[in-house]
Amino acid sequence: MFLRTFGWSFAITIVGLIAAGLIWGAEGFGVVLILSILEISLSFDNAVVNATVLKRMNPFWQKIFLTVGVLIAVFGMRLVFPLAVVALTAHLNPATVIDLALDSSKTYNGSNYGDFLQAANPAIAAFGGIFLLMIFLDFVLEEKEFNWLSWLEKPLEKIGKLDALSSVIALVVLAVSANLFAEGKAETVLLAGLLGLATYLAVNGLSGVFESGLEAEEEAEEEAERKGKPLVLAAGKAAFFLFLYLEVLDASFSFDGVVGAFAISQDIFQITLGLGIGAMYIRSLTVYLVRKGTLDDYVYLEHGAHYAIGALALILLVSIKHHIPEIVTGLIGVAFIGAALVSSMIRNKREQELEEAS
Repeated sequence: MFLRTFGWSFAITIVGLIAAGLIWGAEGFGVVLILSILEISLSFDNAVVNATVLKRMNPFWQKIFLTVGVLIAVFGMRLVFPLAVVALTAHLNPATVIDLALDSSKTYNGSNYGDFLQAANPAIAAFGGIFLLMIFLDFVLEEKEFNWLSWLEKPLEKIGKLDALSSVIALVVLAVSANLFAEGKAETVLLAGLLGLATYLAVNGLSGVFESGLEAEEEAEEEAERKGKPLVLAAGKAAFFLFLYLEVLDASFSFDGVVGAFAISQDIFQITLGLGIGAMYIRSLTVYLVRKGTLDDYVYLEHGAHYAIGALALILLVSIKHHIPEIVTGLIGVAFIGAALVSSMIRNKREQELEEAS
């Protein structure tokens, strides 16, 4: 079942990496590989959440999510969105941006696509950095069933009971970043950071509305199971709204990878290819979890993913002024995920030994 589920992902990875090597050489090959790994590491929890919803949909709508949903995720969030960012920040019409992106040798008012991206970096970094920082803060400040770094996470959970603390911390970090790194672009950095915060609050609030409705449905399903009634998979309008919920949720998760990718590469096609490969693995992992009928047992992986997000947020904010080597950015995320995986395996082994001893 593993090969059948991940077959398309493996095939697309091979073709994509070969194409990257032929087009951009060894450096491009490495960048696309790092982007793919980063997307997978940052979106692991996305696959778990998707699986909890997807298993409640009938086979037809599962296929819709895994086909139409992939097109939306790859071409919508990972291709159209970056082009829109350049158009907005550089005040260019979409046709000009596309023309510049397709041919890096072309210029507009003396600047090529890379120049416009570089000029937009303070706004992109501030927007993405604060958005990612909010994801990290809301995770570490909330109460969790399991703690990975207990010495750090337990005290943070206690102070996290203060209302809107994550937003306050993010605003303070934004102000400090504008003061330290803006260099004459403080207004741009502050405005972009505030927009990043507002976007996060809007997306998170919208997800909360959907989740409230889903919780009511889950309670009804649990009651039906207790009475011995078969679980009816959602179809029709119910499945359609579940599909919309999944797309909103998936966009909110993929957004961090999209904005974070600007810290690794400014080539729109490298970003699309790398994140697209990663997105395929997340979809395959979602299917695998659904078909296995269980969620992943490695309880610290979500922690590792969020610490990687926090590190990436700080890197983006620092990159407003200082260039951070792409390999450093990618390896930090991989290191957090690897450490979380090892910790989860050690915990599982310890739990098994305790069960056998008792």
